[in-house]
Amino acid sequence: MPNKLARLADDLREVPSYTIREAAFYLDIPFATLRSWVLGRTYPRIEGQGVFKPVITIPQSAPRLLSFTNLVEAHVLDAIRRKHRVPLPAVRKAIEYLQSKFPSRHPLADQSFETDGADLFVEKFKQVINISRDGQLAMRELLQSHLRRIDRDTNGLPLKLYPFTRRHQPDDPKVVVIDPRISFGRPVLAGTGIATAVIAERLKAGETIDQLAEDYGRQAHEIEEAIRYELQFRTAA
Repeated sequence: MPNKLARLADDLREVPSYTIREAAFYLDIPFATLRSWVLGRTYPRIEGQGVFKPVITIPQSAPRLLSFTNLVEAHVLDAIRRKHRVPLPAVRKAIEYLQSKFPSRHPLADQSFETDGADLFVEKFKQVINISRDGQLAMRELLQSHLRRIDRDTNGLPLKLYPFTRRHQPDDPKVVVIDPRISFGRPVLAGTGIATAVIAERLKAGETIDQLAEDYGRQAHEIEEAIRYELQFRTAA
């Protein structure tokens, strides 16, 4: 076990860091949905119970914690589920198909998915569900809008994730970032180590946006986006 933890520590992207509830909040994904993706779930059948296996493999189950790479996987998976409400078994089949083309521990997080993977996913969905040509185009565009919010290193592995701040609008500004190397992987104002949670708390304590912008040496619109991300999502959580 110590050797396994040592290997994980070599790459902060793989370190168990986020509870399911934290990850759900950061990504604006319903808690129950993310929980089923990483832990699986049971469902009623005429005879006994059926079982959905997890779609995303987390590095630690006791306690149940996700890695930064898992956040990226969930971010991409959300693009597929959010637009078309594709049943989880169909999603799993598409992931297996993608993995057969690009063998990987994290097929949804690798650079290969950002290139040919999106088209392969649509190709597989064409086989397992009935979607129109317009639907295929919409899915591809939605995937690309999510993929553009991931910065990668020279090996194509995810470095940073810019979560949506405006309910998944394609043109959301990249003002908030999650970087496993900064602030223990908690959301911060891009280009700084300032946690968005701290900014929101200071606003709730009575400070104004202009005061916060001056104090942190940032533009007012950046402070507004950080606050929107924290307070809008927290209200809905």
